[in-house]
Amino acid sequence: MNIVLLESLGISNELLDKYAEKLRTEGHTFKIFEKTDNIEKLIEQTKDSDVIILANMPLKGEVIRACKKLKFIDVAFTGVDHIDLAAAKEMNIAVSNASGYSNDSVAELTICMMLSLLRNVPAVDKRAREGKTKDGLVGNLLKGKTVGIIGTGAIGMTTANLCSAFGAKIIAYNGFSNKKDTDLITYLPLREMLEKSDIVTLHCPLTDKSKNLINKETLSYMKQTAILINAARGGVVNSQELADALNQNRISGAGIDVFETEPPLDIEHPLLHSKNTIVTPHVAFATKESMELRAKIVFENLSTWLAGKQINKINY
Repeated sequence: MNIVLLESLGISNELLDKYAEKLRTEGHTFKIFEKTDNIEKLIEQTKDSDVIILANMPLKGEVIRACKKLKFIDVAFTGVDHIDLAAAKEMNIAVSNASGYSNDSVAELTICMMLSLLRNVPAVDKRAREGKTKDGLVGNLLKGKTVGIIGTGAIGMTTANLCSAFGAKIIAYNGFSNKKDTDLITYLPLREMLEKSDIVTLHCPLTDKSKNLINKETLSYMKQTAILINAARGGVVNSQELADALNQNRISGAGIDVFETEPPLDIEHPLLHSKNTIVTPHVAFATKESMELRAKIVFENLSTWLAGKQINKINY
């Protein structure tokens, strides 16, 4: 098989070499390319491939359709909204993802953002560097707060357990599934959940149902003291309307790791200039441990598929 890797997997060269050597020993070719968004270059790199491995770079239908031999797309990411699945289906190409590799990493950054906003870390850091005091910036505990979760899959559940360990009460939106209440989580309609939450954290995929779910109207349901965290997908939030809510003090703060496009961002993006907002350039998934686990899953996906089976299958 001709196998191509289109972008870095974030692991050491030594570890990547081990995976590559195993494939070459089995008689496959394995080529590694630098990430590019040039369509013509991508087509040239992939046109003879049987397998494409990539992380979160877009893979457009134009490229997929040009790969007449392509049989398998191995996605080193949880979400697959950057892959043209309609083209993959049309070409009868199997797709697998690396679901589960970043559950702990994303949940931990989510908690980090919650605590940083509750304790005014960016503001008090600035005060200390200016030789000033904390006056007017006394923080709040996560303990005793009500955390509302939108999306209680693996990452949402990991976040729920961490929040519970801090002593927070957990509620969640019931609009994506028919999940029943548990000892940990009470499910509520969206408006009621937003009205009751001190912190709202997003962990849902980007779908027609979730796109722009957080907008001017839904933000108006939130407490003025509430915090929003988005480590899911940028398109779940209307960025301009969130920035307006922050700048007009209609909610208290936000922690944003994801945007409508992948960083680097336009420096005029509204959330780069909104009040009490922590922004990070899509790093929630990125820890040394999660990158190594991701690579392990990706190459297990590949070896299993080469053996005639498929795991972590995406149904399109």
